Amino acid sequence: MGKKLKALTAGVNETQLATTVKESAHQIWLAGLGAFAKAQEEGGKVFDALVKEGEVIQARTRKITEEKIAEVAGKTAGTWDRLEHVFEDRVARALGSLGVPTKKDIDKLARRVAELTAVVQELSEQTAKVPAKAAAKPAAKPAAKPAAKAAEPVAAAPAAAPAPVKKAAARKPAAKAPAVTPADVLNTIVKSNA
Repeated sequence: MGKKLKALTAGVNETQLATTVKESAHQIWLAGLGAFAKAQEEGGKVFDALVKEGEVIQARTRKITEEKIAEVAGKTAGTWDRLEHVFEDRVARALGSLGVPTKKDIDKLARRVAELTAVVQELSEQTAKVPAKAAAKPAAKPAAKPAAKAAEPVAAAPAAAPAPVKKAAARKPAAKAPAVTPADVLNTIVKSNA
C-alpha cells in the first residue's frame, strides 16, 4: 500500500498532496453530515413506520395469547372437575369406612322414621278407641244379668222384698301402652341395623 501511495504522489509535490488530502477529508466530512441530515429527516418517518408495525404485531400476539389462554382454561376446568370428583369419592369412602352415614342414608332413615311415626300414631289412636268400646260393652252386660237374676226371685216369691241389685264392679281401664316417641323408633332402627 505504501508503494501505491508513493506512485500516486510521485509526480506531485508535498503541498499539492496536503491540499488533496485536505480536500478529500473535507468531502468525506460533508458526506457524513449529509447522511446524518438525511437520517434525521427520514428518521421520523422510519420511527412512525416502526411504531405502526409494532402495534400490528402486538395486536396479533395478543389475539394468539388470548386463544391459548382460553384453550388452557378449558383444559384446566375439566381437570379441576375431575379432581373434585376424585376428592369427593375418596372422602365418601373414608367416611363410609368409619361408619359415618351419608346424606342419602340419613334421608332414608328420616323417611322411615316419618312412616313409623305415622303407623305408631295410627295404632295409638286405634288402641285408645278399642278399650273405650270394650269397657262400655262389659259394663252393660253385667248390669243386665243381675237385673235378670233379680227378676227371677221376684217371680218366685212375689211377696218377698226385692233383692238389692248389686252394682257391677267397675273394671279398671286397660293399661295403656306407653307412648312411643320418634326417638324410640329411631333407636330401635339403629339397633336393628347394627
